[in-house]
Formats: sequence, structure tokens, C-alpha cells
Amino acid sequence: MPVKQSKRYRSAVTVADLSKGYSLAEAVEVLSKFPKAKFDETVELAVRLGVDASQGDQMVRGTTPLPNGSGKKVRVIVFTDSPEVALKAGADEAGLADLMKKVSEGWLDFDVAIATTEAMKQVRTLARVLGPKGLMPNPKSGTVTDDIPAGIKAVKAGRVEFKMDKAANIGVGIGKRSFTSAQILENAQTVLEAINKAKPASFKGNYIKTIAISSSMSPGVCVASTEFSKF
Repeated sequence: MPVKQSKRYRSAVTVADLSKGYSLAEAVEVLSKFPKAKFDETVELAVRLGVDASQGDQMVRGTTPLPNGSGKKVRVIVFTDSPEVALKAGADEAGLADLMKKVSEGWLDFDVAIATTEAMKQVRTLARVLGPKGLMPNPKSGTVTDDIPAGIKAVKAGRVEFKMDKAANIGVGIGKRSFTSAQILENAQTVLEAINKAKPASFKGNYIKTIAISSSMSPGVCVASTEFSKF
């Protein structure tokens, strides 16, 4: 039985040939022409890597600031003995023992958790709660820091984290449909360059296998493999 295609997908395929690969700039332009939803959709970059996800020394993760921000309101909590500093810097919630208790009881109404180096000695006990949700503070992602105001500012301004899953895929939100094509393109280039810099030293071979760009309600637009060497 043939797969039934949505009206939105049928409209999208009239805009472009979704079976071919485009330059990154062309892919962004194609996406801009797709029918829009009634809300401001998130634009996402999907990258499939050639690394062996089962090998610990081939894990790919990192963070990068988006030059044009993410367009998303980021809710930040901070585990610290100086909550007044964090709250003044823009944290949505801050504290240590009380905040840890709240989180351990299932409260996860936030996007990013930051912790000071000293607080991490206690926050590690929340690994089973925060880890599976990708919310555990980590030095590599810049969320374990003693410069709390700078950490909050970076996250709120649009710093994004990328982390490879068990199938060697990375998905990163790079903006909103309301952004201009130039803003989306610049953000996409920045993320791809960051992923390329995170290439494991032990890996030899075809690092980036596929790239696609899409929005919340659109099909993906493939980027031509000839573009991969640019990042």
C-alpha cells in the first residue's frame, strides 16, 4: 500500500526536487519557500557521521554560540551556593540543596542546568535524573563554570550544544522560520564548522556522511556531499 503523503509534503515537493542534494545556501533557500505552519517553527540541522558510536574515543560532542541566536527563550537553572549572583545574572532558578531536592522529585521545567565546580560535587548525585534528559552540567559543554554570569549570558544568547546519539546522528536547532535565510545560513555554517572541529583524533575515514536541513513541519532538504569538505 502506498504511503499517504501529507498536504504539506505535497506542497513542499512542488517547490523543489527533494531527491537531490543542494549546496547549503540553496538548501536554506529551498526551505524558506516551503509552506509555513501557524507557529514559528524551529529550523534544525541533521548530520549523520561516519564514526563508530560504540567506541568511546569516537564520541562527538561540543558547544558553539550561534551568531544570530537560536530564537528560543532558554530557561536556565544554576546549582550554586550563591543563588543571588545567578538570579541577578538572569537565571530562572538558583540554589543548591533546595533546588537539588526539587529536581530529584521530578521537576524538569528548564532547558539548561549550570553548576559551579564546587556544587558539582553534590550535583553528581542527580546524574540518573538529569543524564537521560541531556541536562547534566558538563565542563565540555561549558555548563560547569565558576563564572556564572558569563555562563548564563552565553546560554541565553544562543549557545547550543550538540551531542552524537547511539546511531552517530546529531540534531541541532539553528534558528526559527522567522529568521532570514542569511541568518539561518550563518548559523548552519557555524554549527557545521564546530562539528568538524570536534572530529575525534583517532578517526580516519569519511567523517560527515549526510547533512539535511528542515523545520518542525517540513520535509528535509539534503545538502550535496560536495559541500562537506568546506566545514
